[in-house]
Amino acid sequence: MNVLWVKGVFDRICAAVGLVLFSPLMVGIAIMIRRKMGAPVFYCSARIGQFGKPFTMIKFRTMLRDADKAPQGSITTGGDPRITPLGAFLRRFKLDELPELWNVLKGDMSLVGPRPDVPGYADQLQGEDREVLQLKPGITGPVTLKYANEEALLAEVDAPVRYNNEVIFPDKVRINREYLHKWSIWKDLRIIWKTVFSRNY
Repeated sequence: MNVLWVKGVFDRICAAVGLVLFSPLMVGIAIMIRRKMGAPVFYCSARIGQFGKPFTMIKFRTMLRDADKAPQGSITTGGDPRITPLGAFLRRFKLDELPELWNVLKGDMSLVGPRPDVPGYADQLQGEDREVLQLKPGITGPVTLKYANEEALLAEVDAPVRYNNEVIFPDKVRINREYLHKWSIWKDLRIIWKTVFSRNY
């Protein structure tokens, strides 16, 4: 049986259950965002999915409107002035990621996998590195665990965009390739457990 098929079935079942269980919390978060930050409640952004196919990722909005039009674009550092106080709270506890369960249910994403990149980064993958595109992007993953404090790390360097491109991105590709070759349901469950109960969050 194809392991990616098994992973897909596991993802959709868990996403459906998660959307039901977390729906009251998600409604509450949406109301708070609407009251404190105004519209829109959700942040929808183009991402590169499995086999390089684009899709629209949905999250709760945590930043000022049109924040992605700033010079640093999708690169976020600790203390980023574009992040609102409520947004900082949601990001700290990863509550802004809850709407991505809908992406998982649709089949655009997985519970565990590489974090979805914005268009442009997938184009940098060369040779065997492109095999990571066999995986659906994930809400969490081994990269998410290692770089749980990525924003703080980028805030400490002089050129965060260059450091991300030259150091962090290649390391993420290496980790994701290792995950692809050593995948198992049990490994996914361990990653989900560590994500939920990690002290880094």
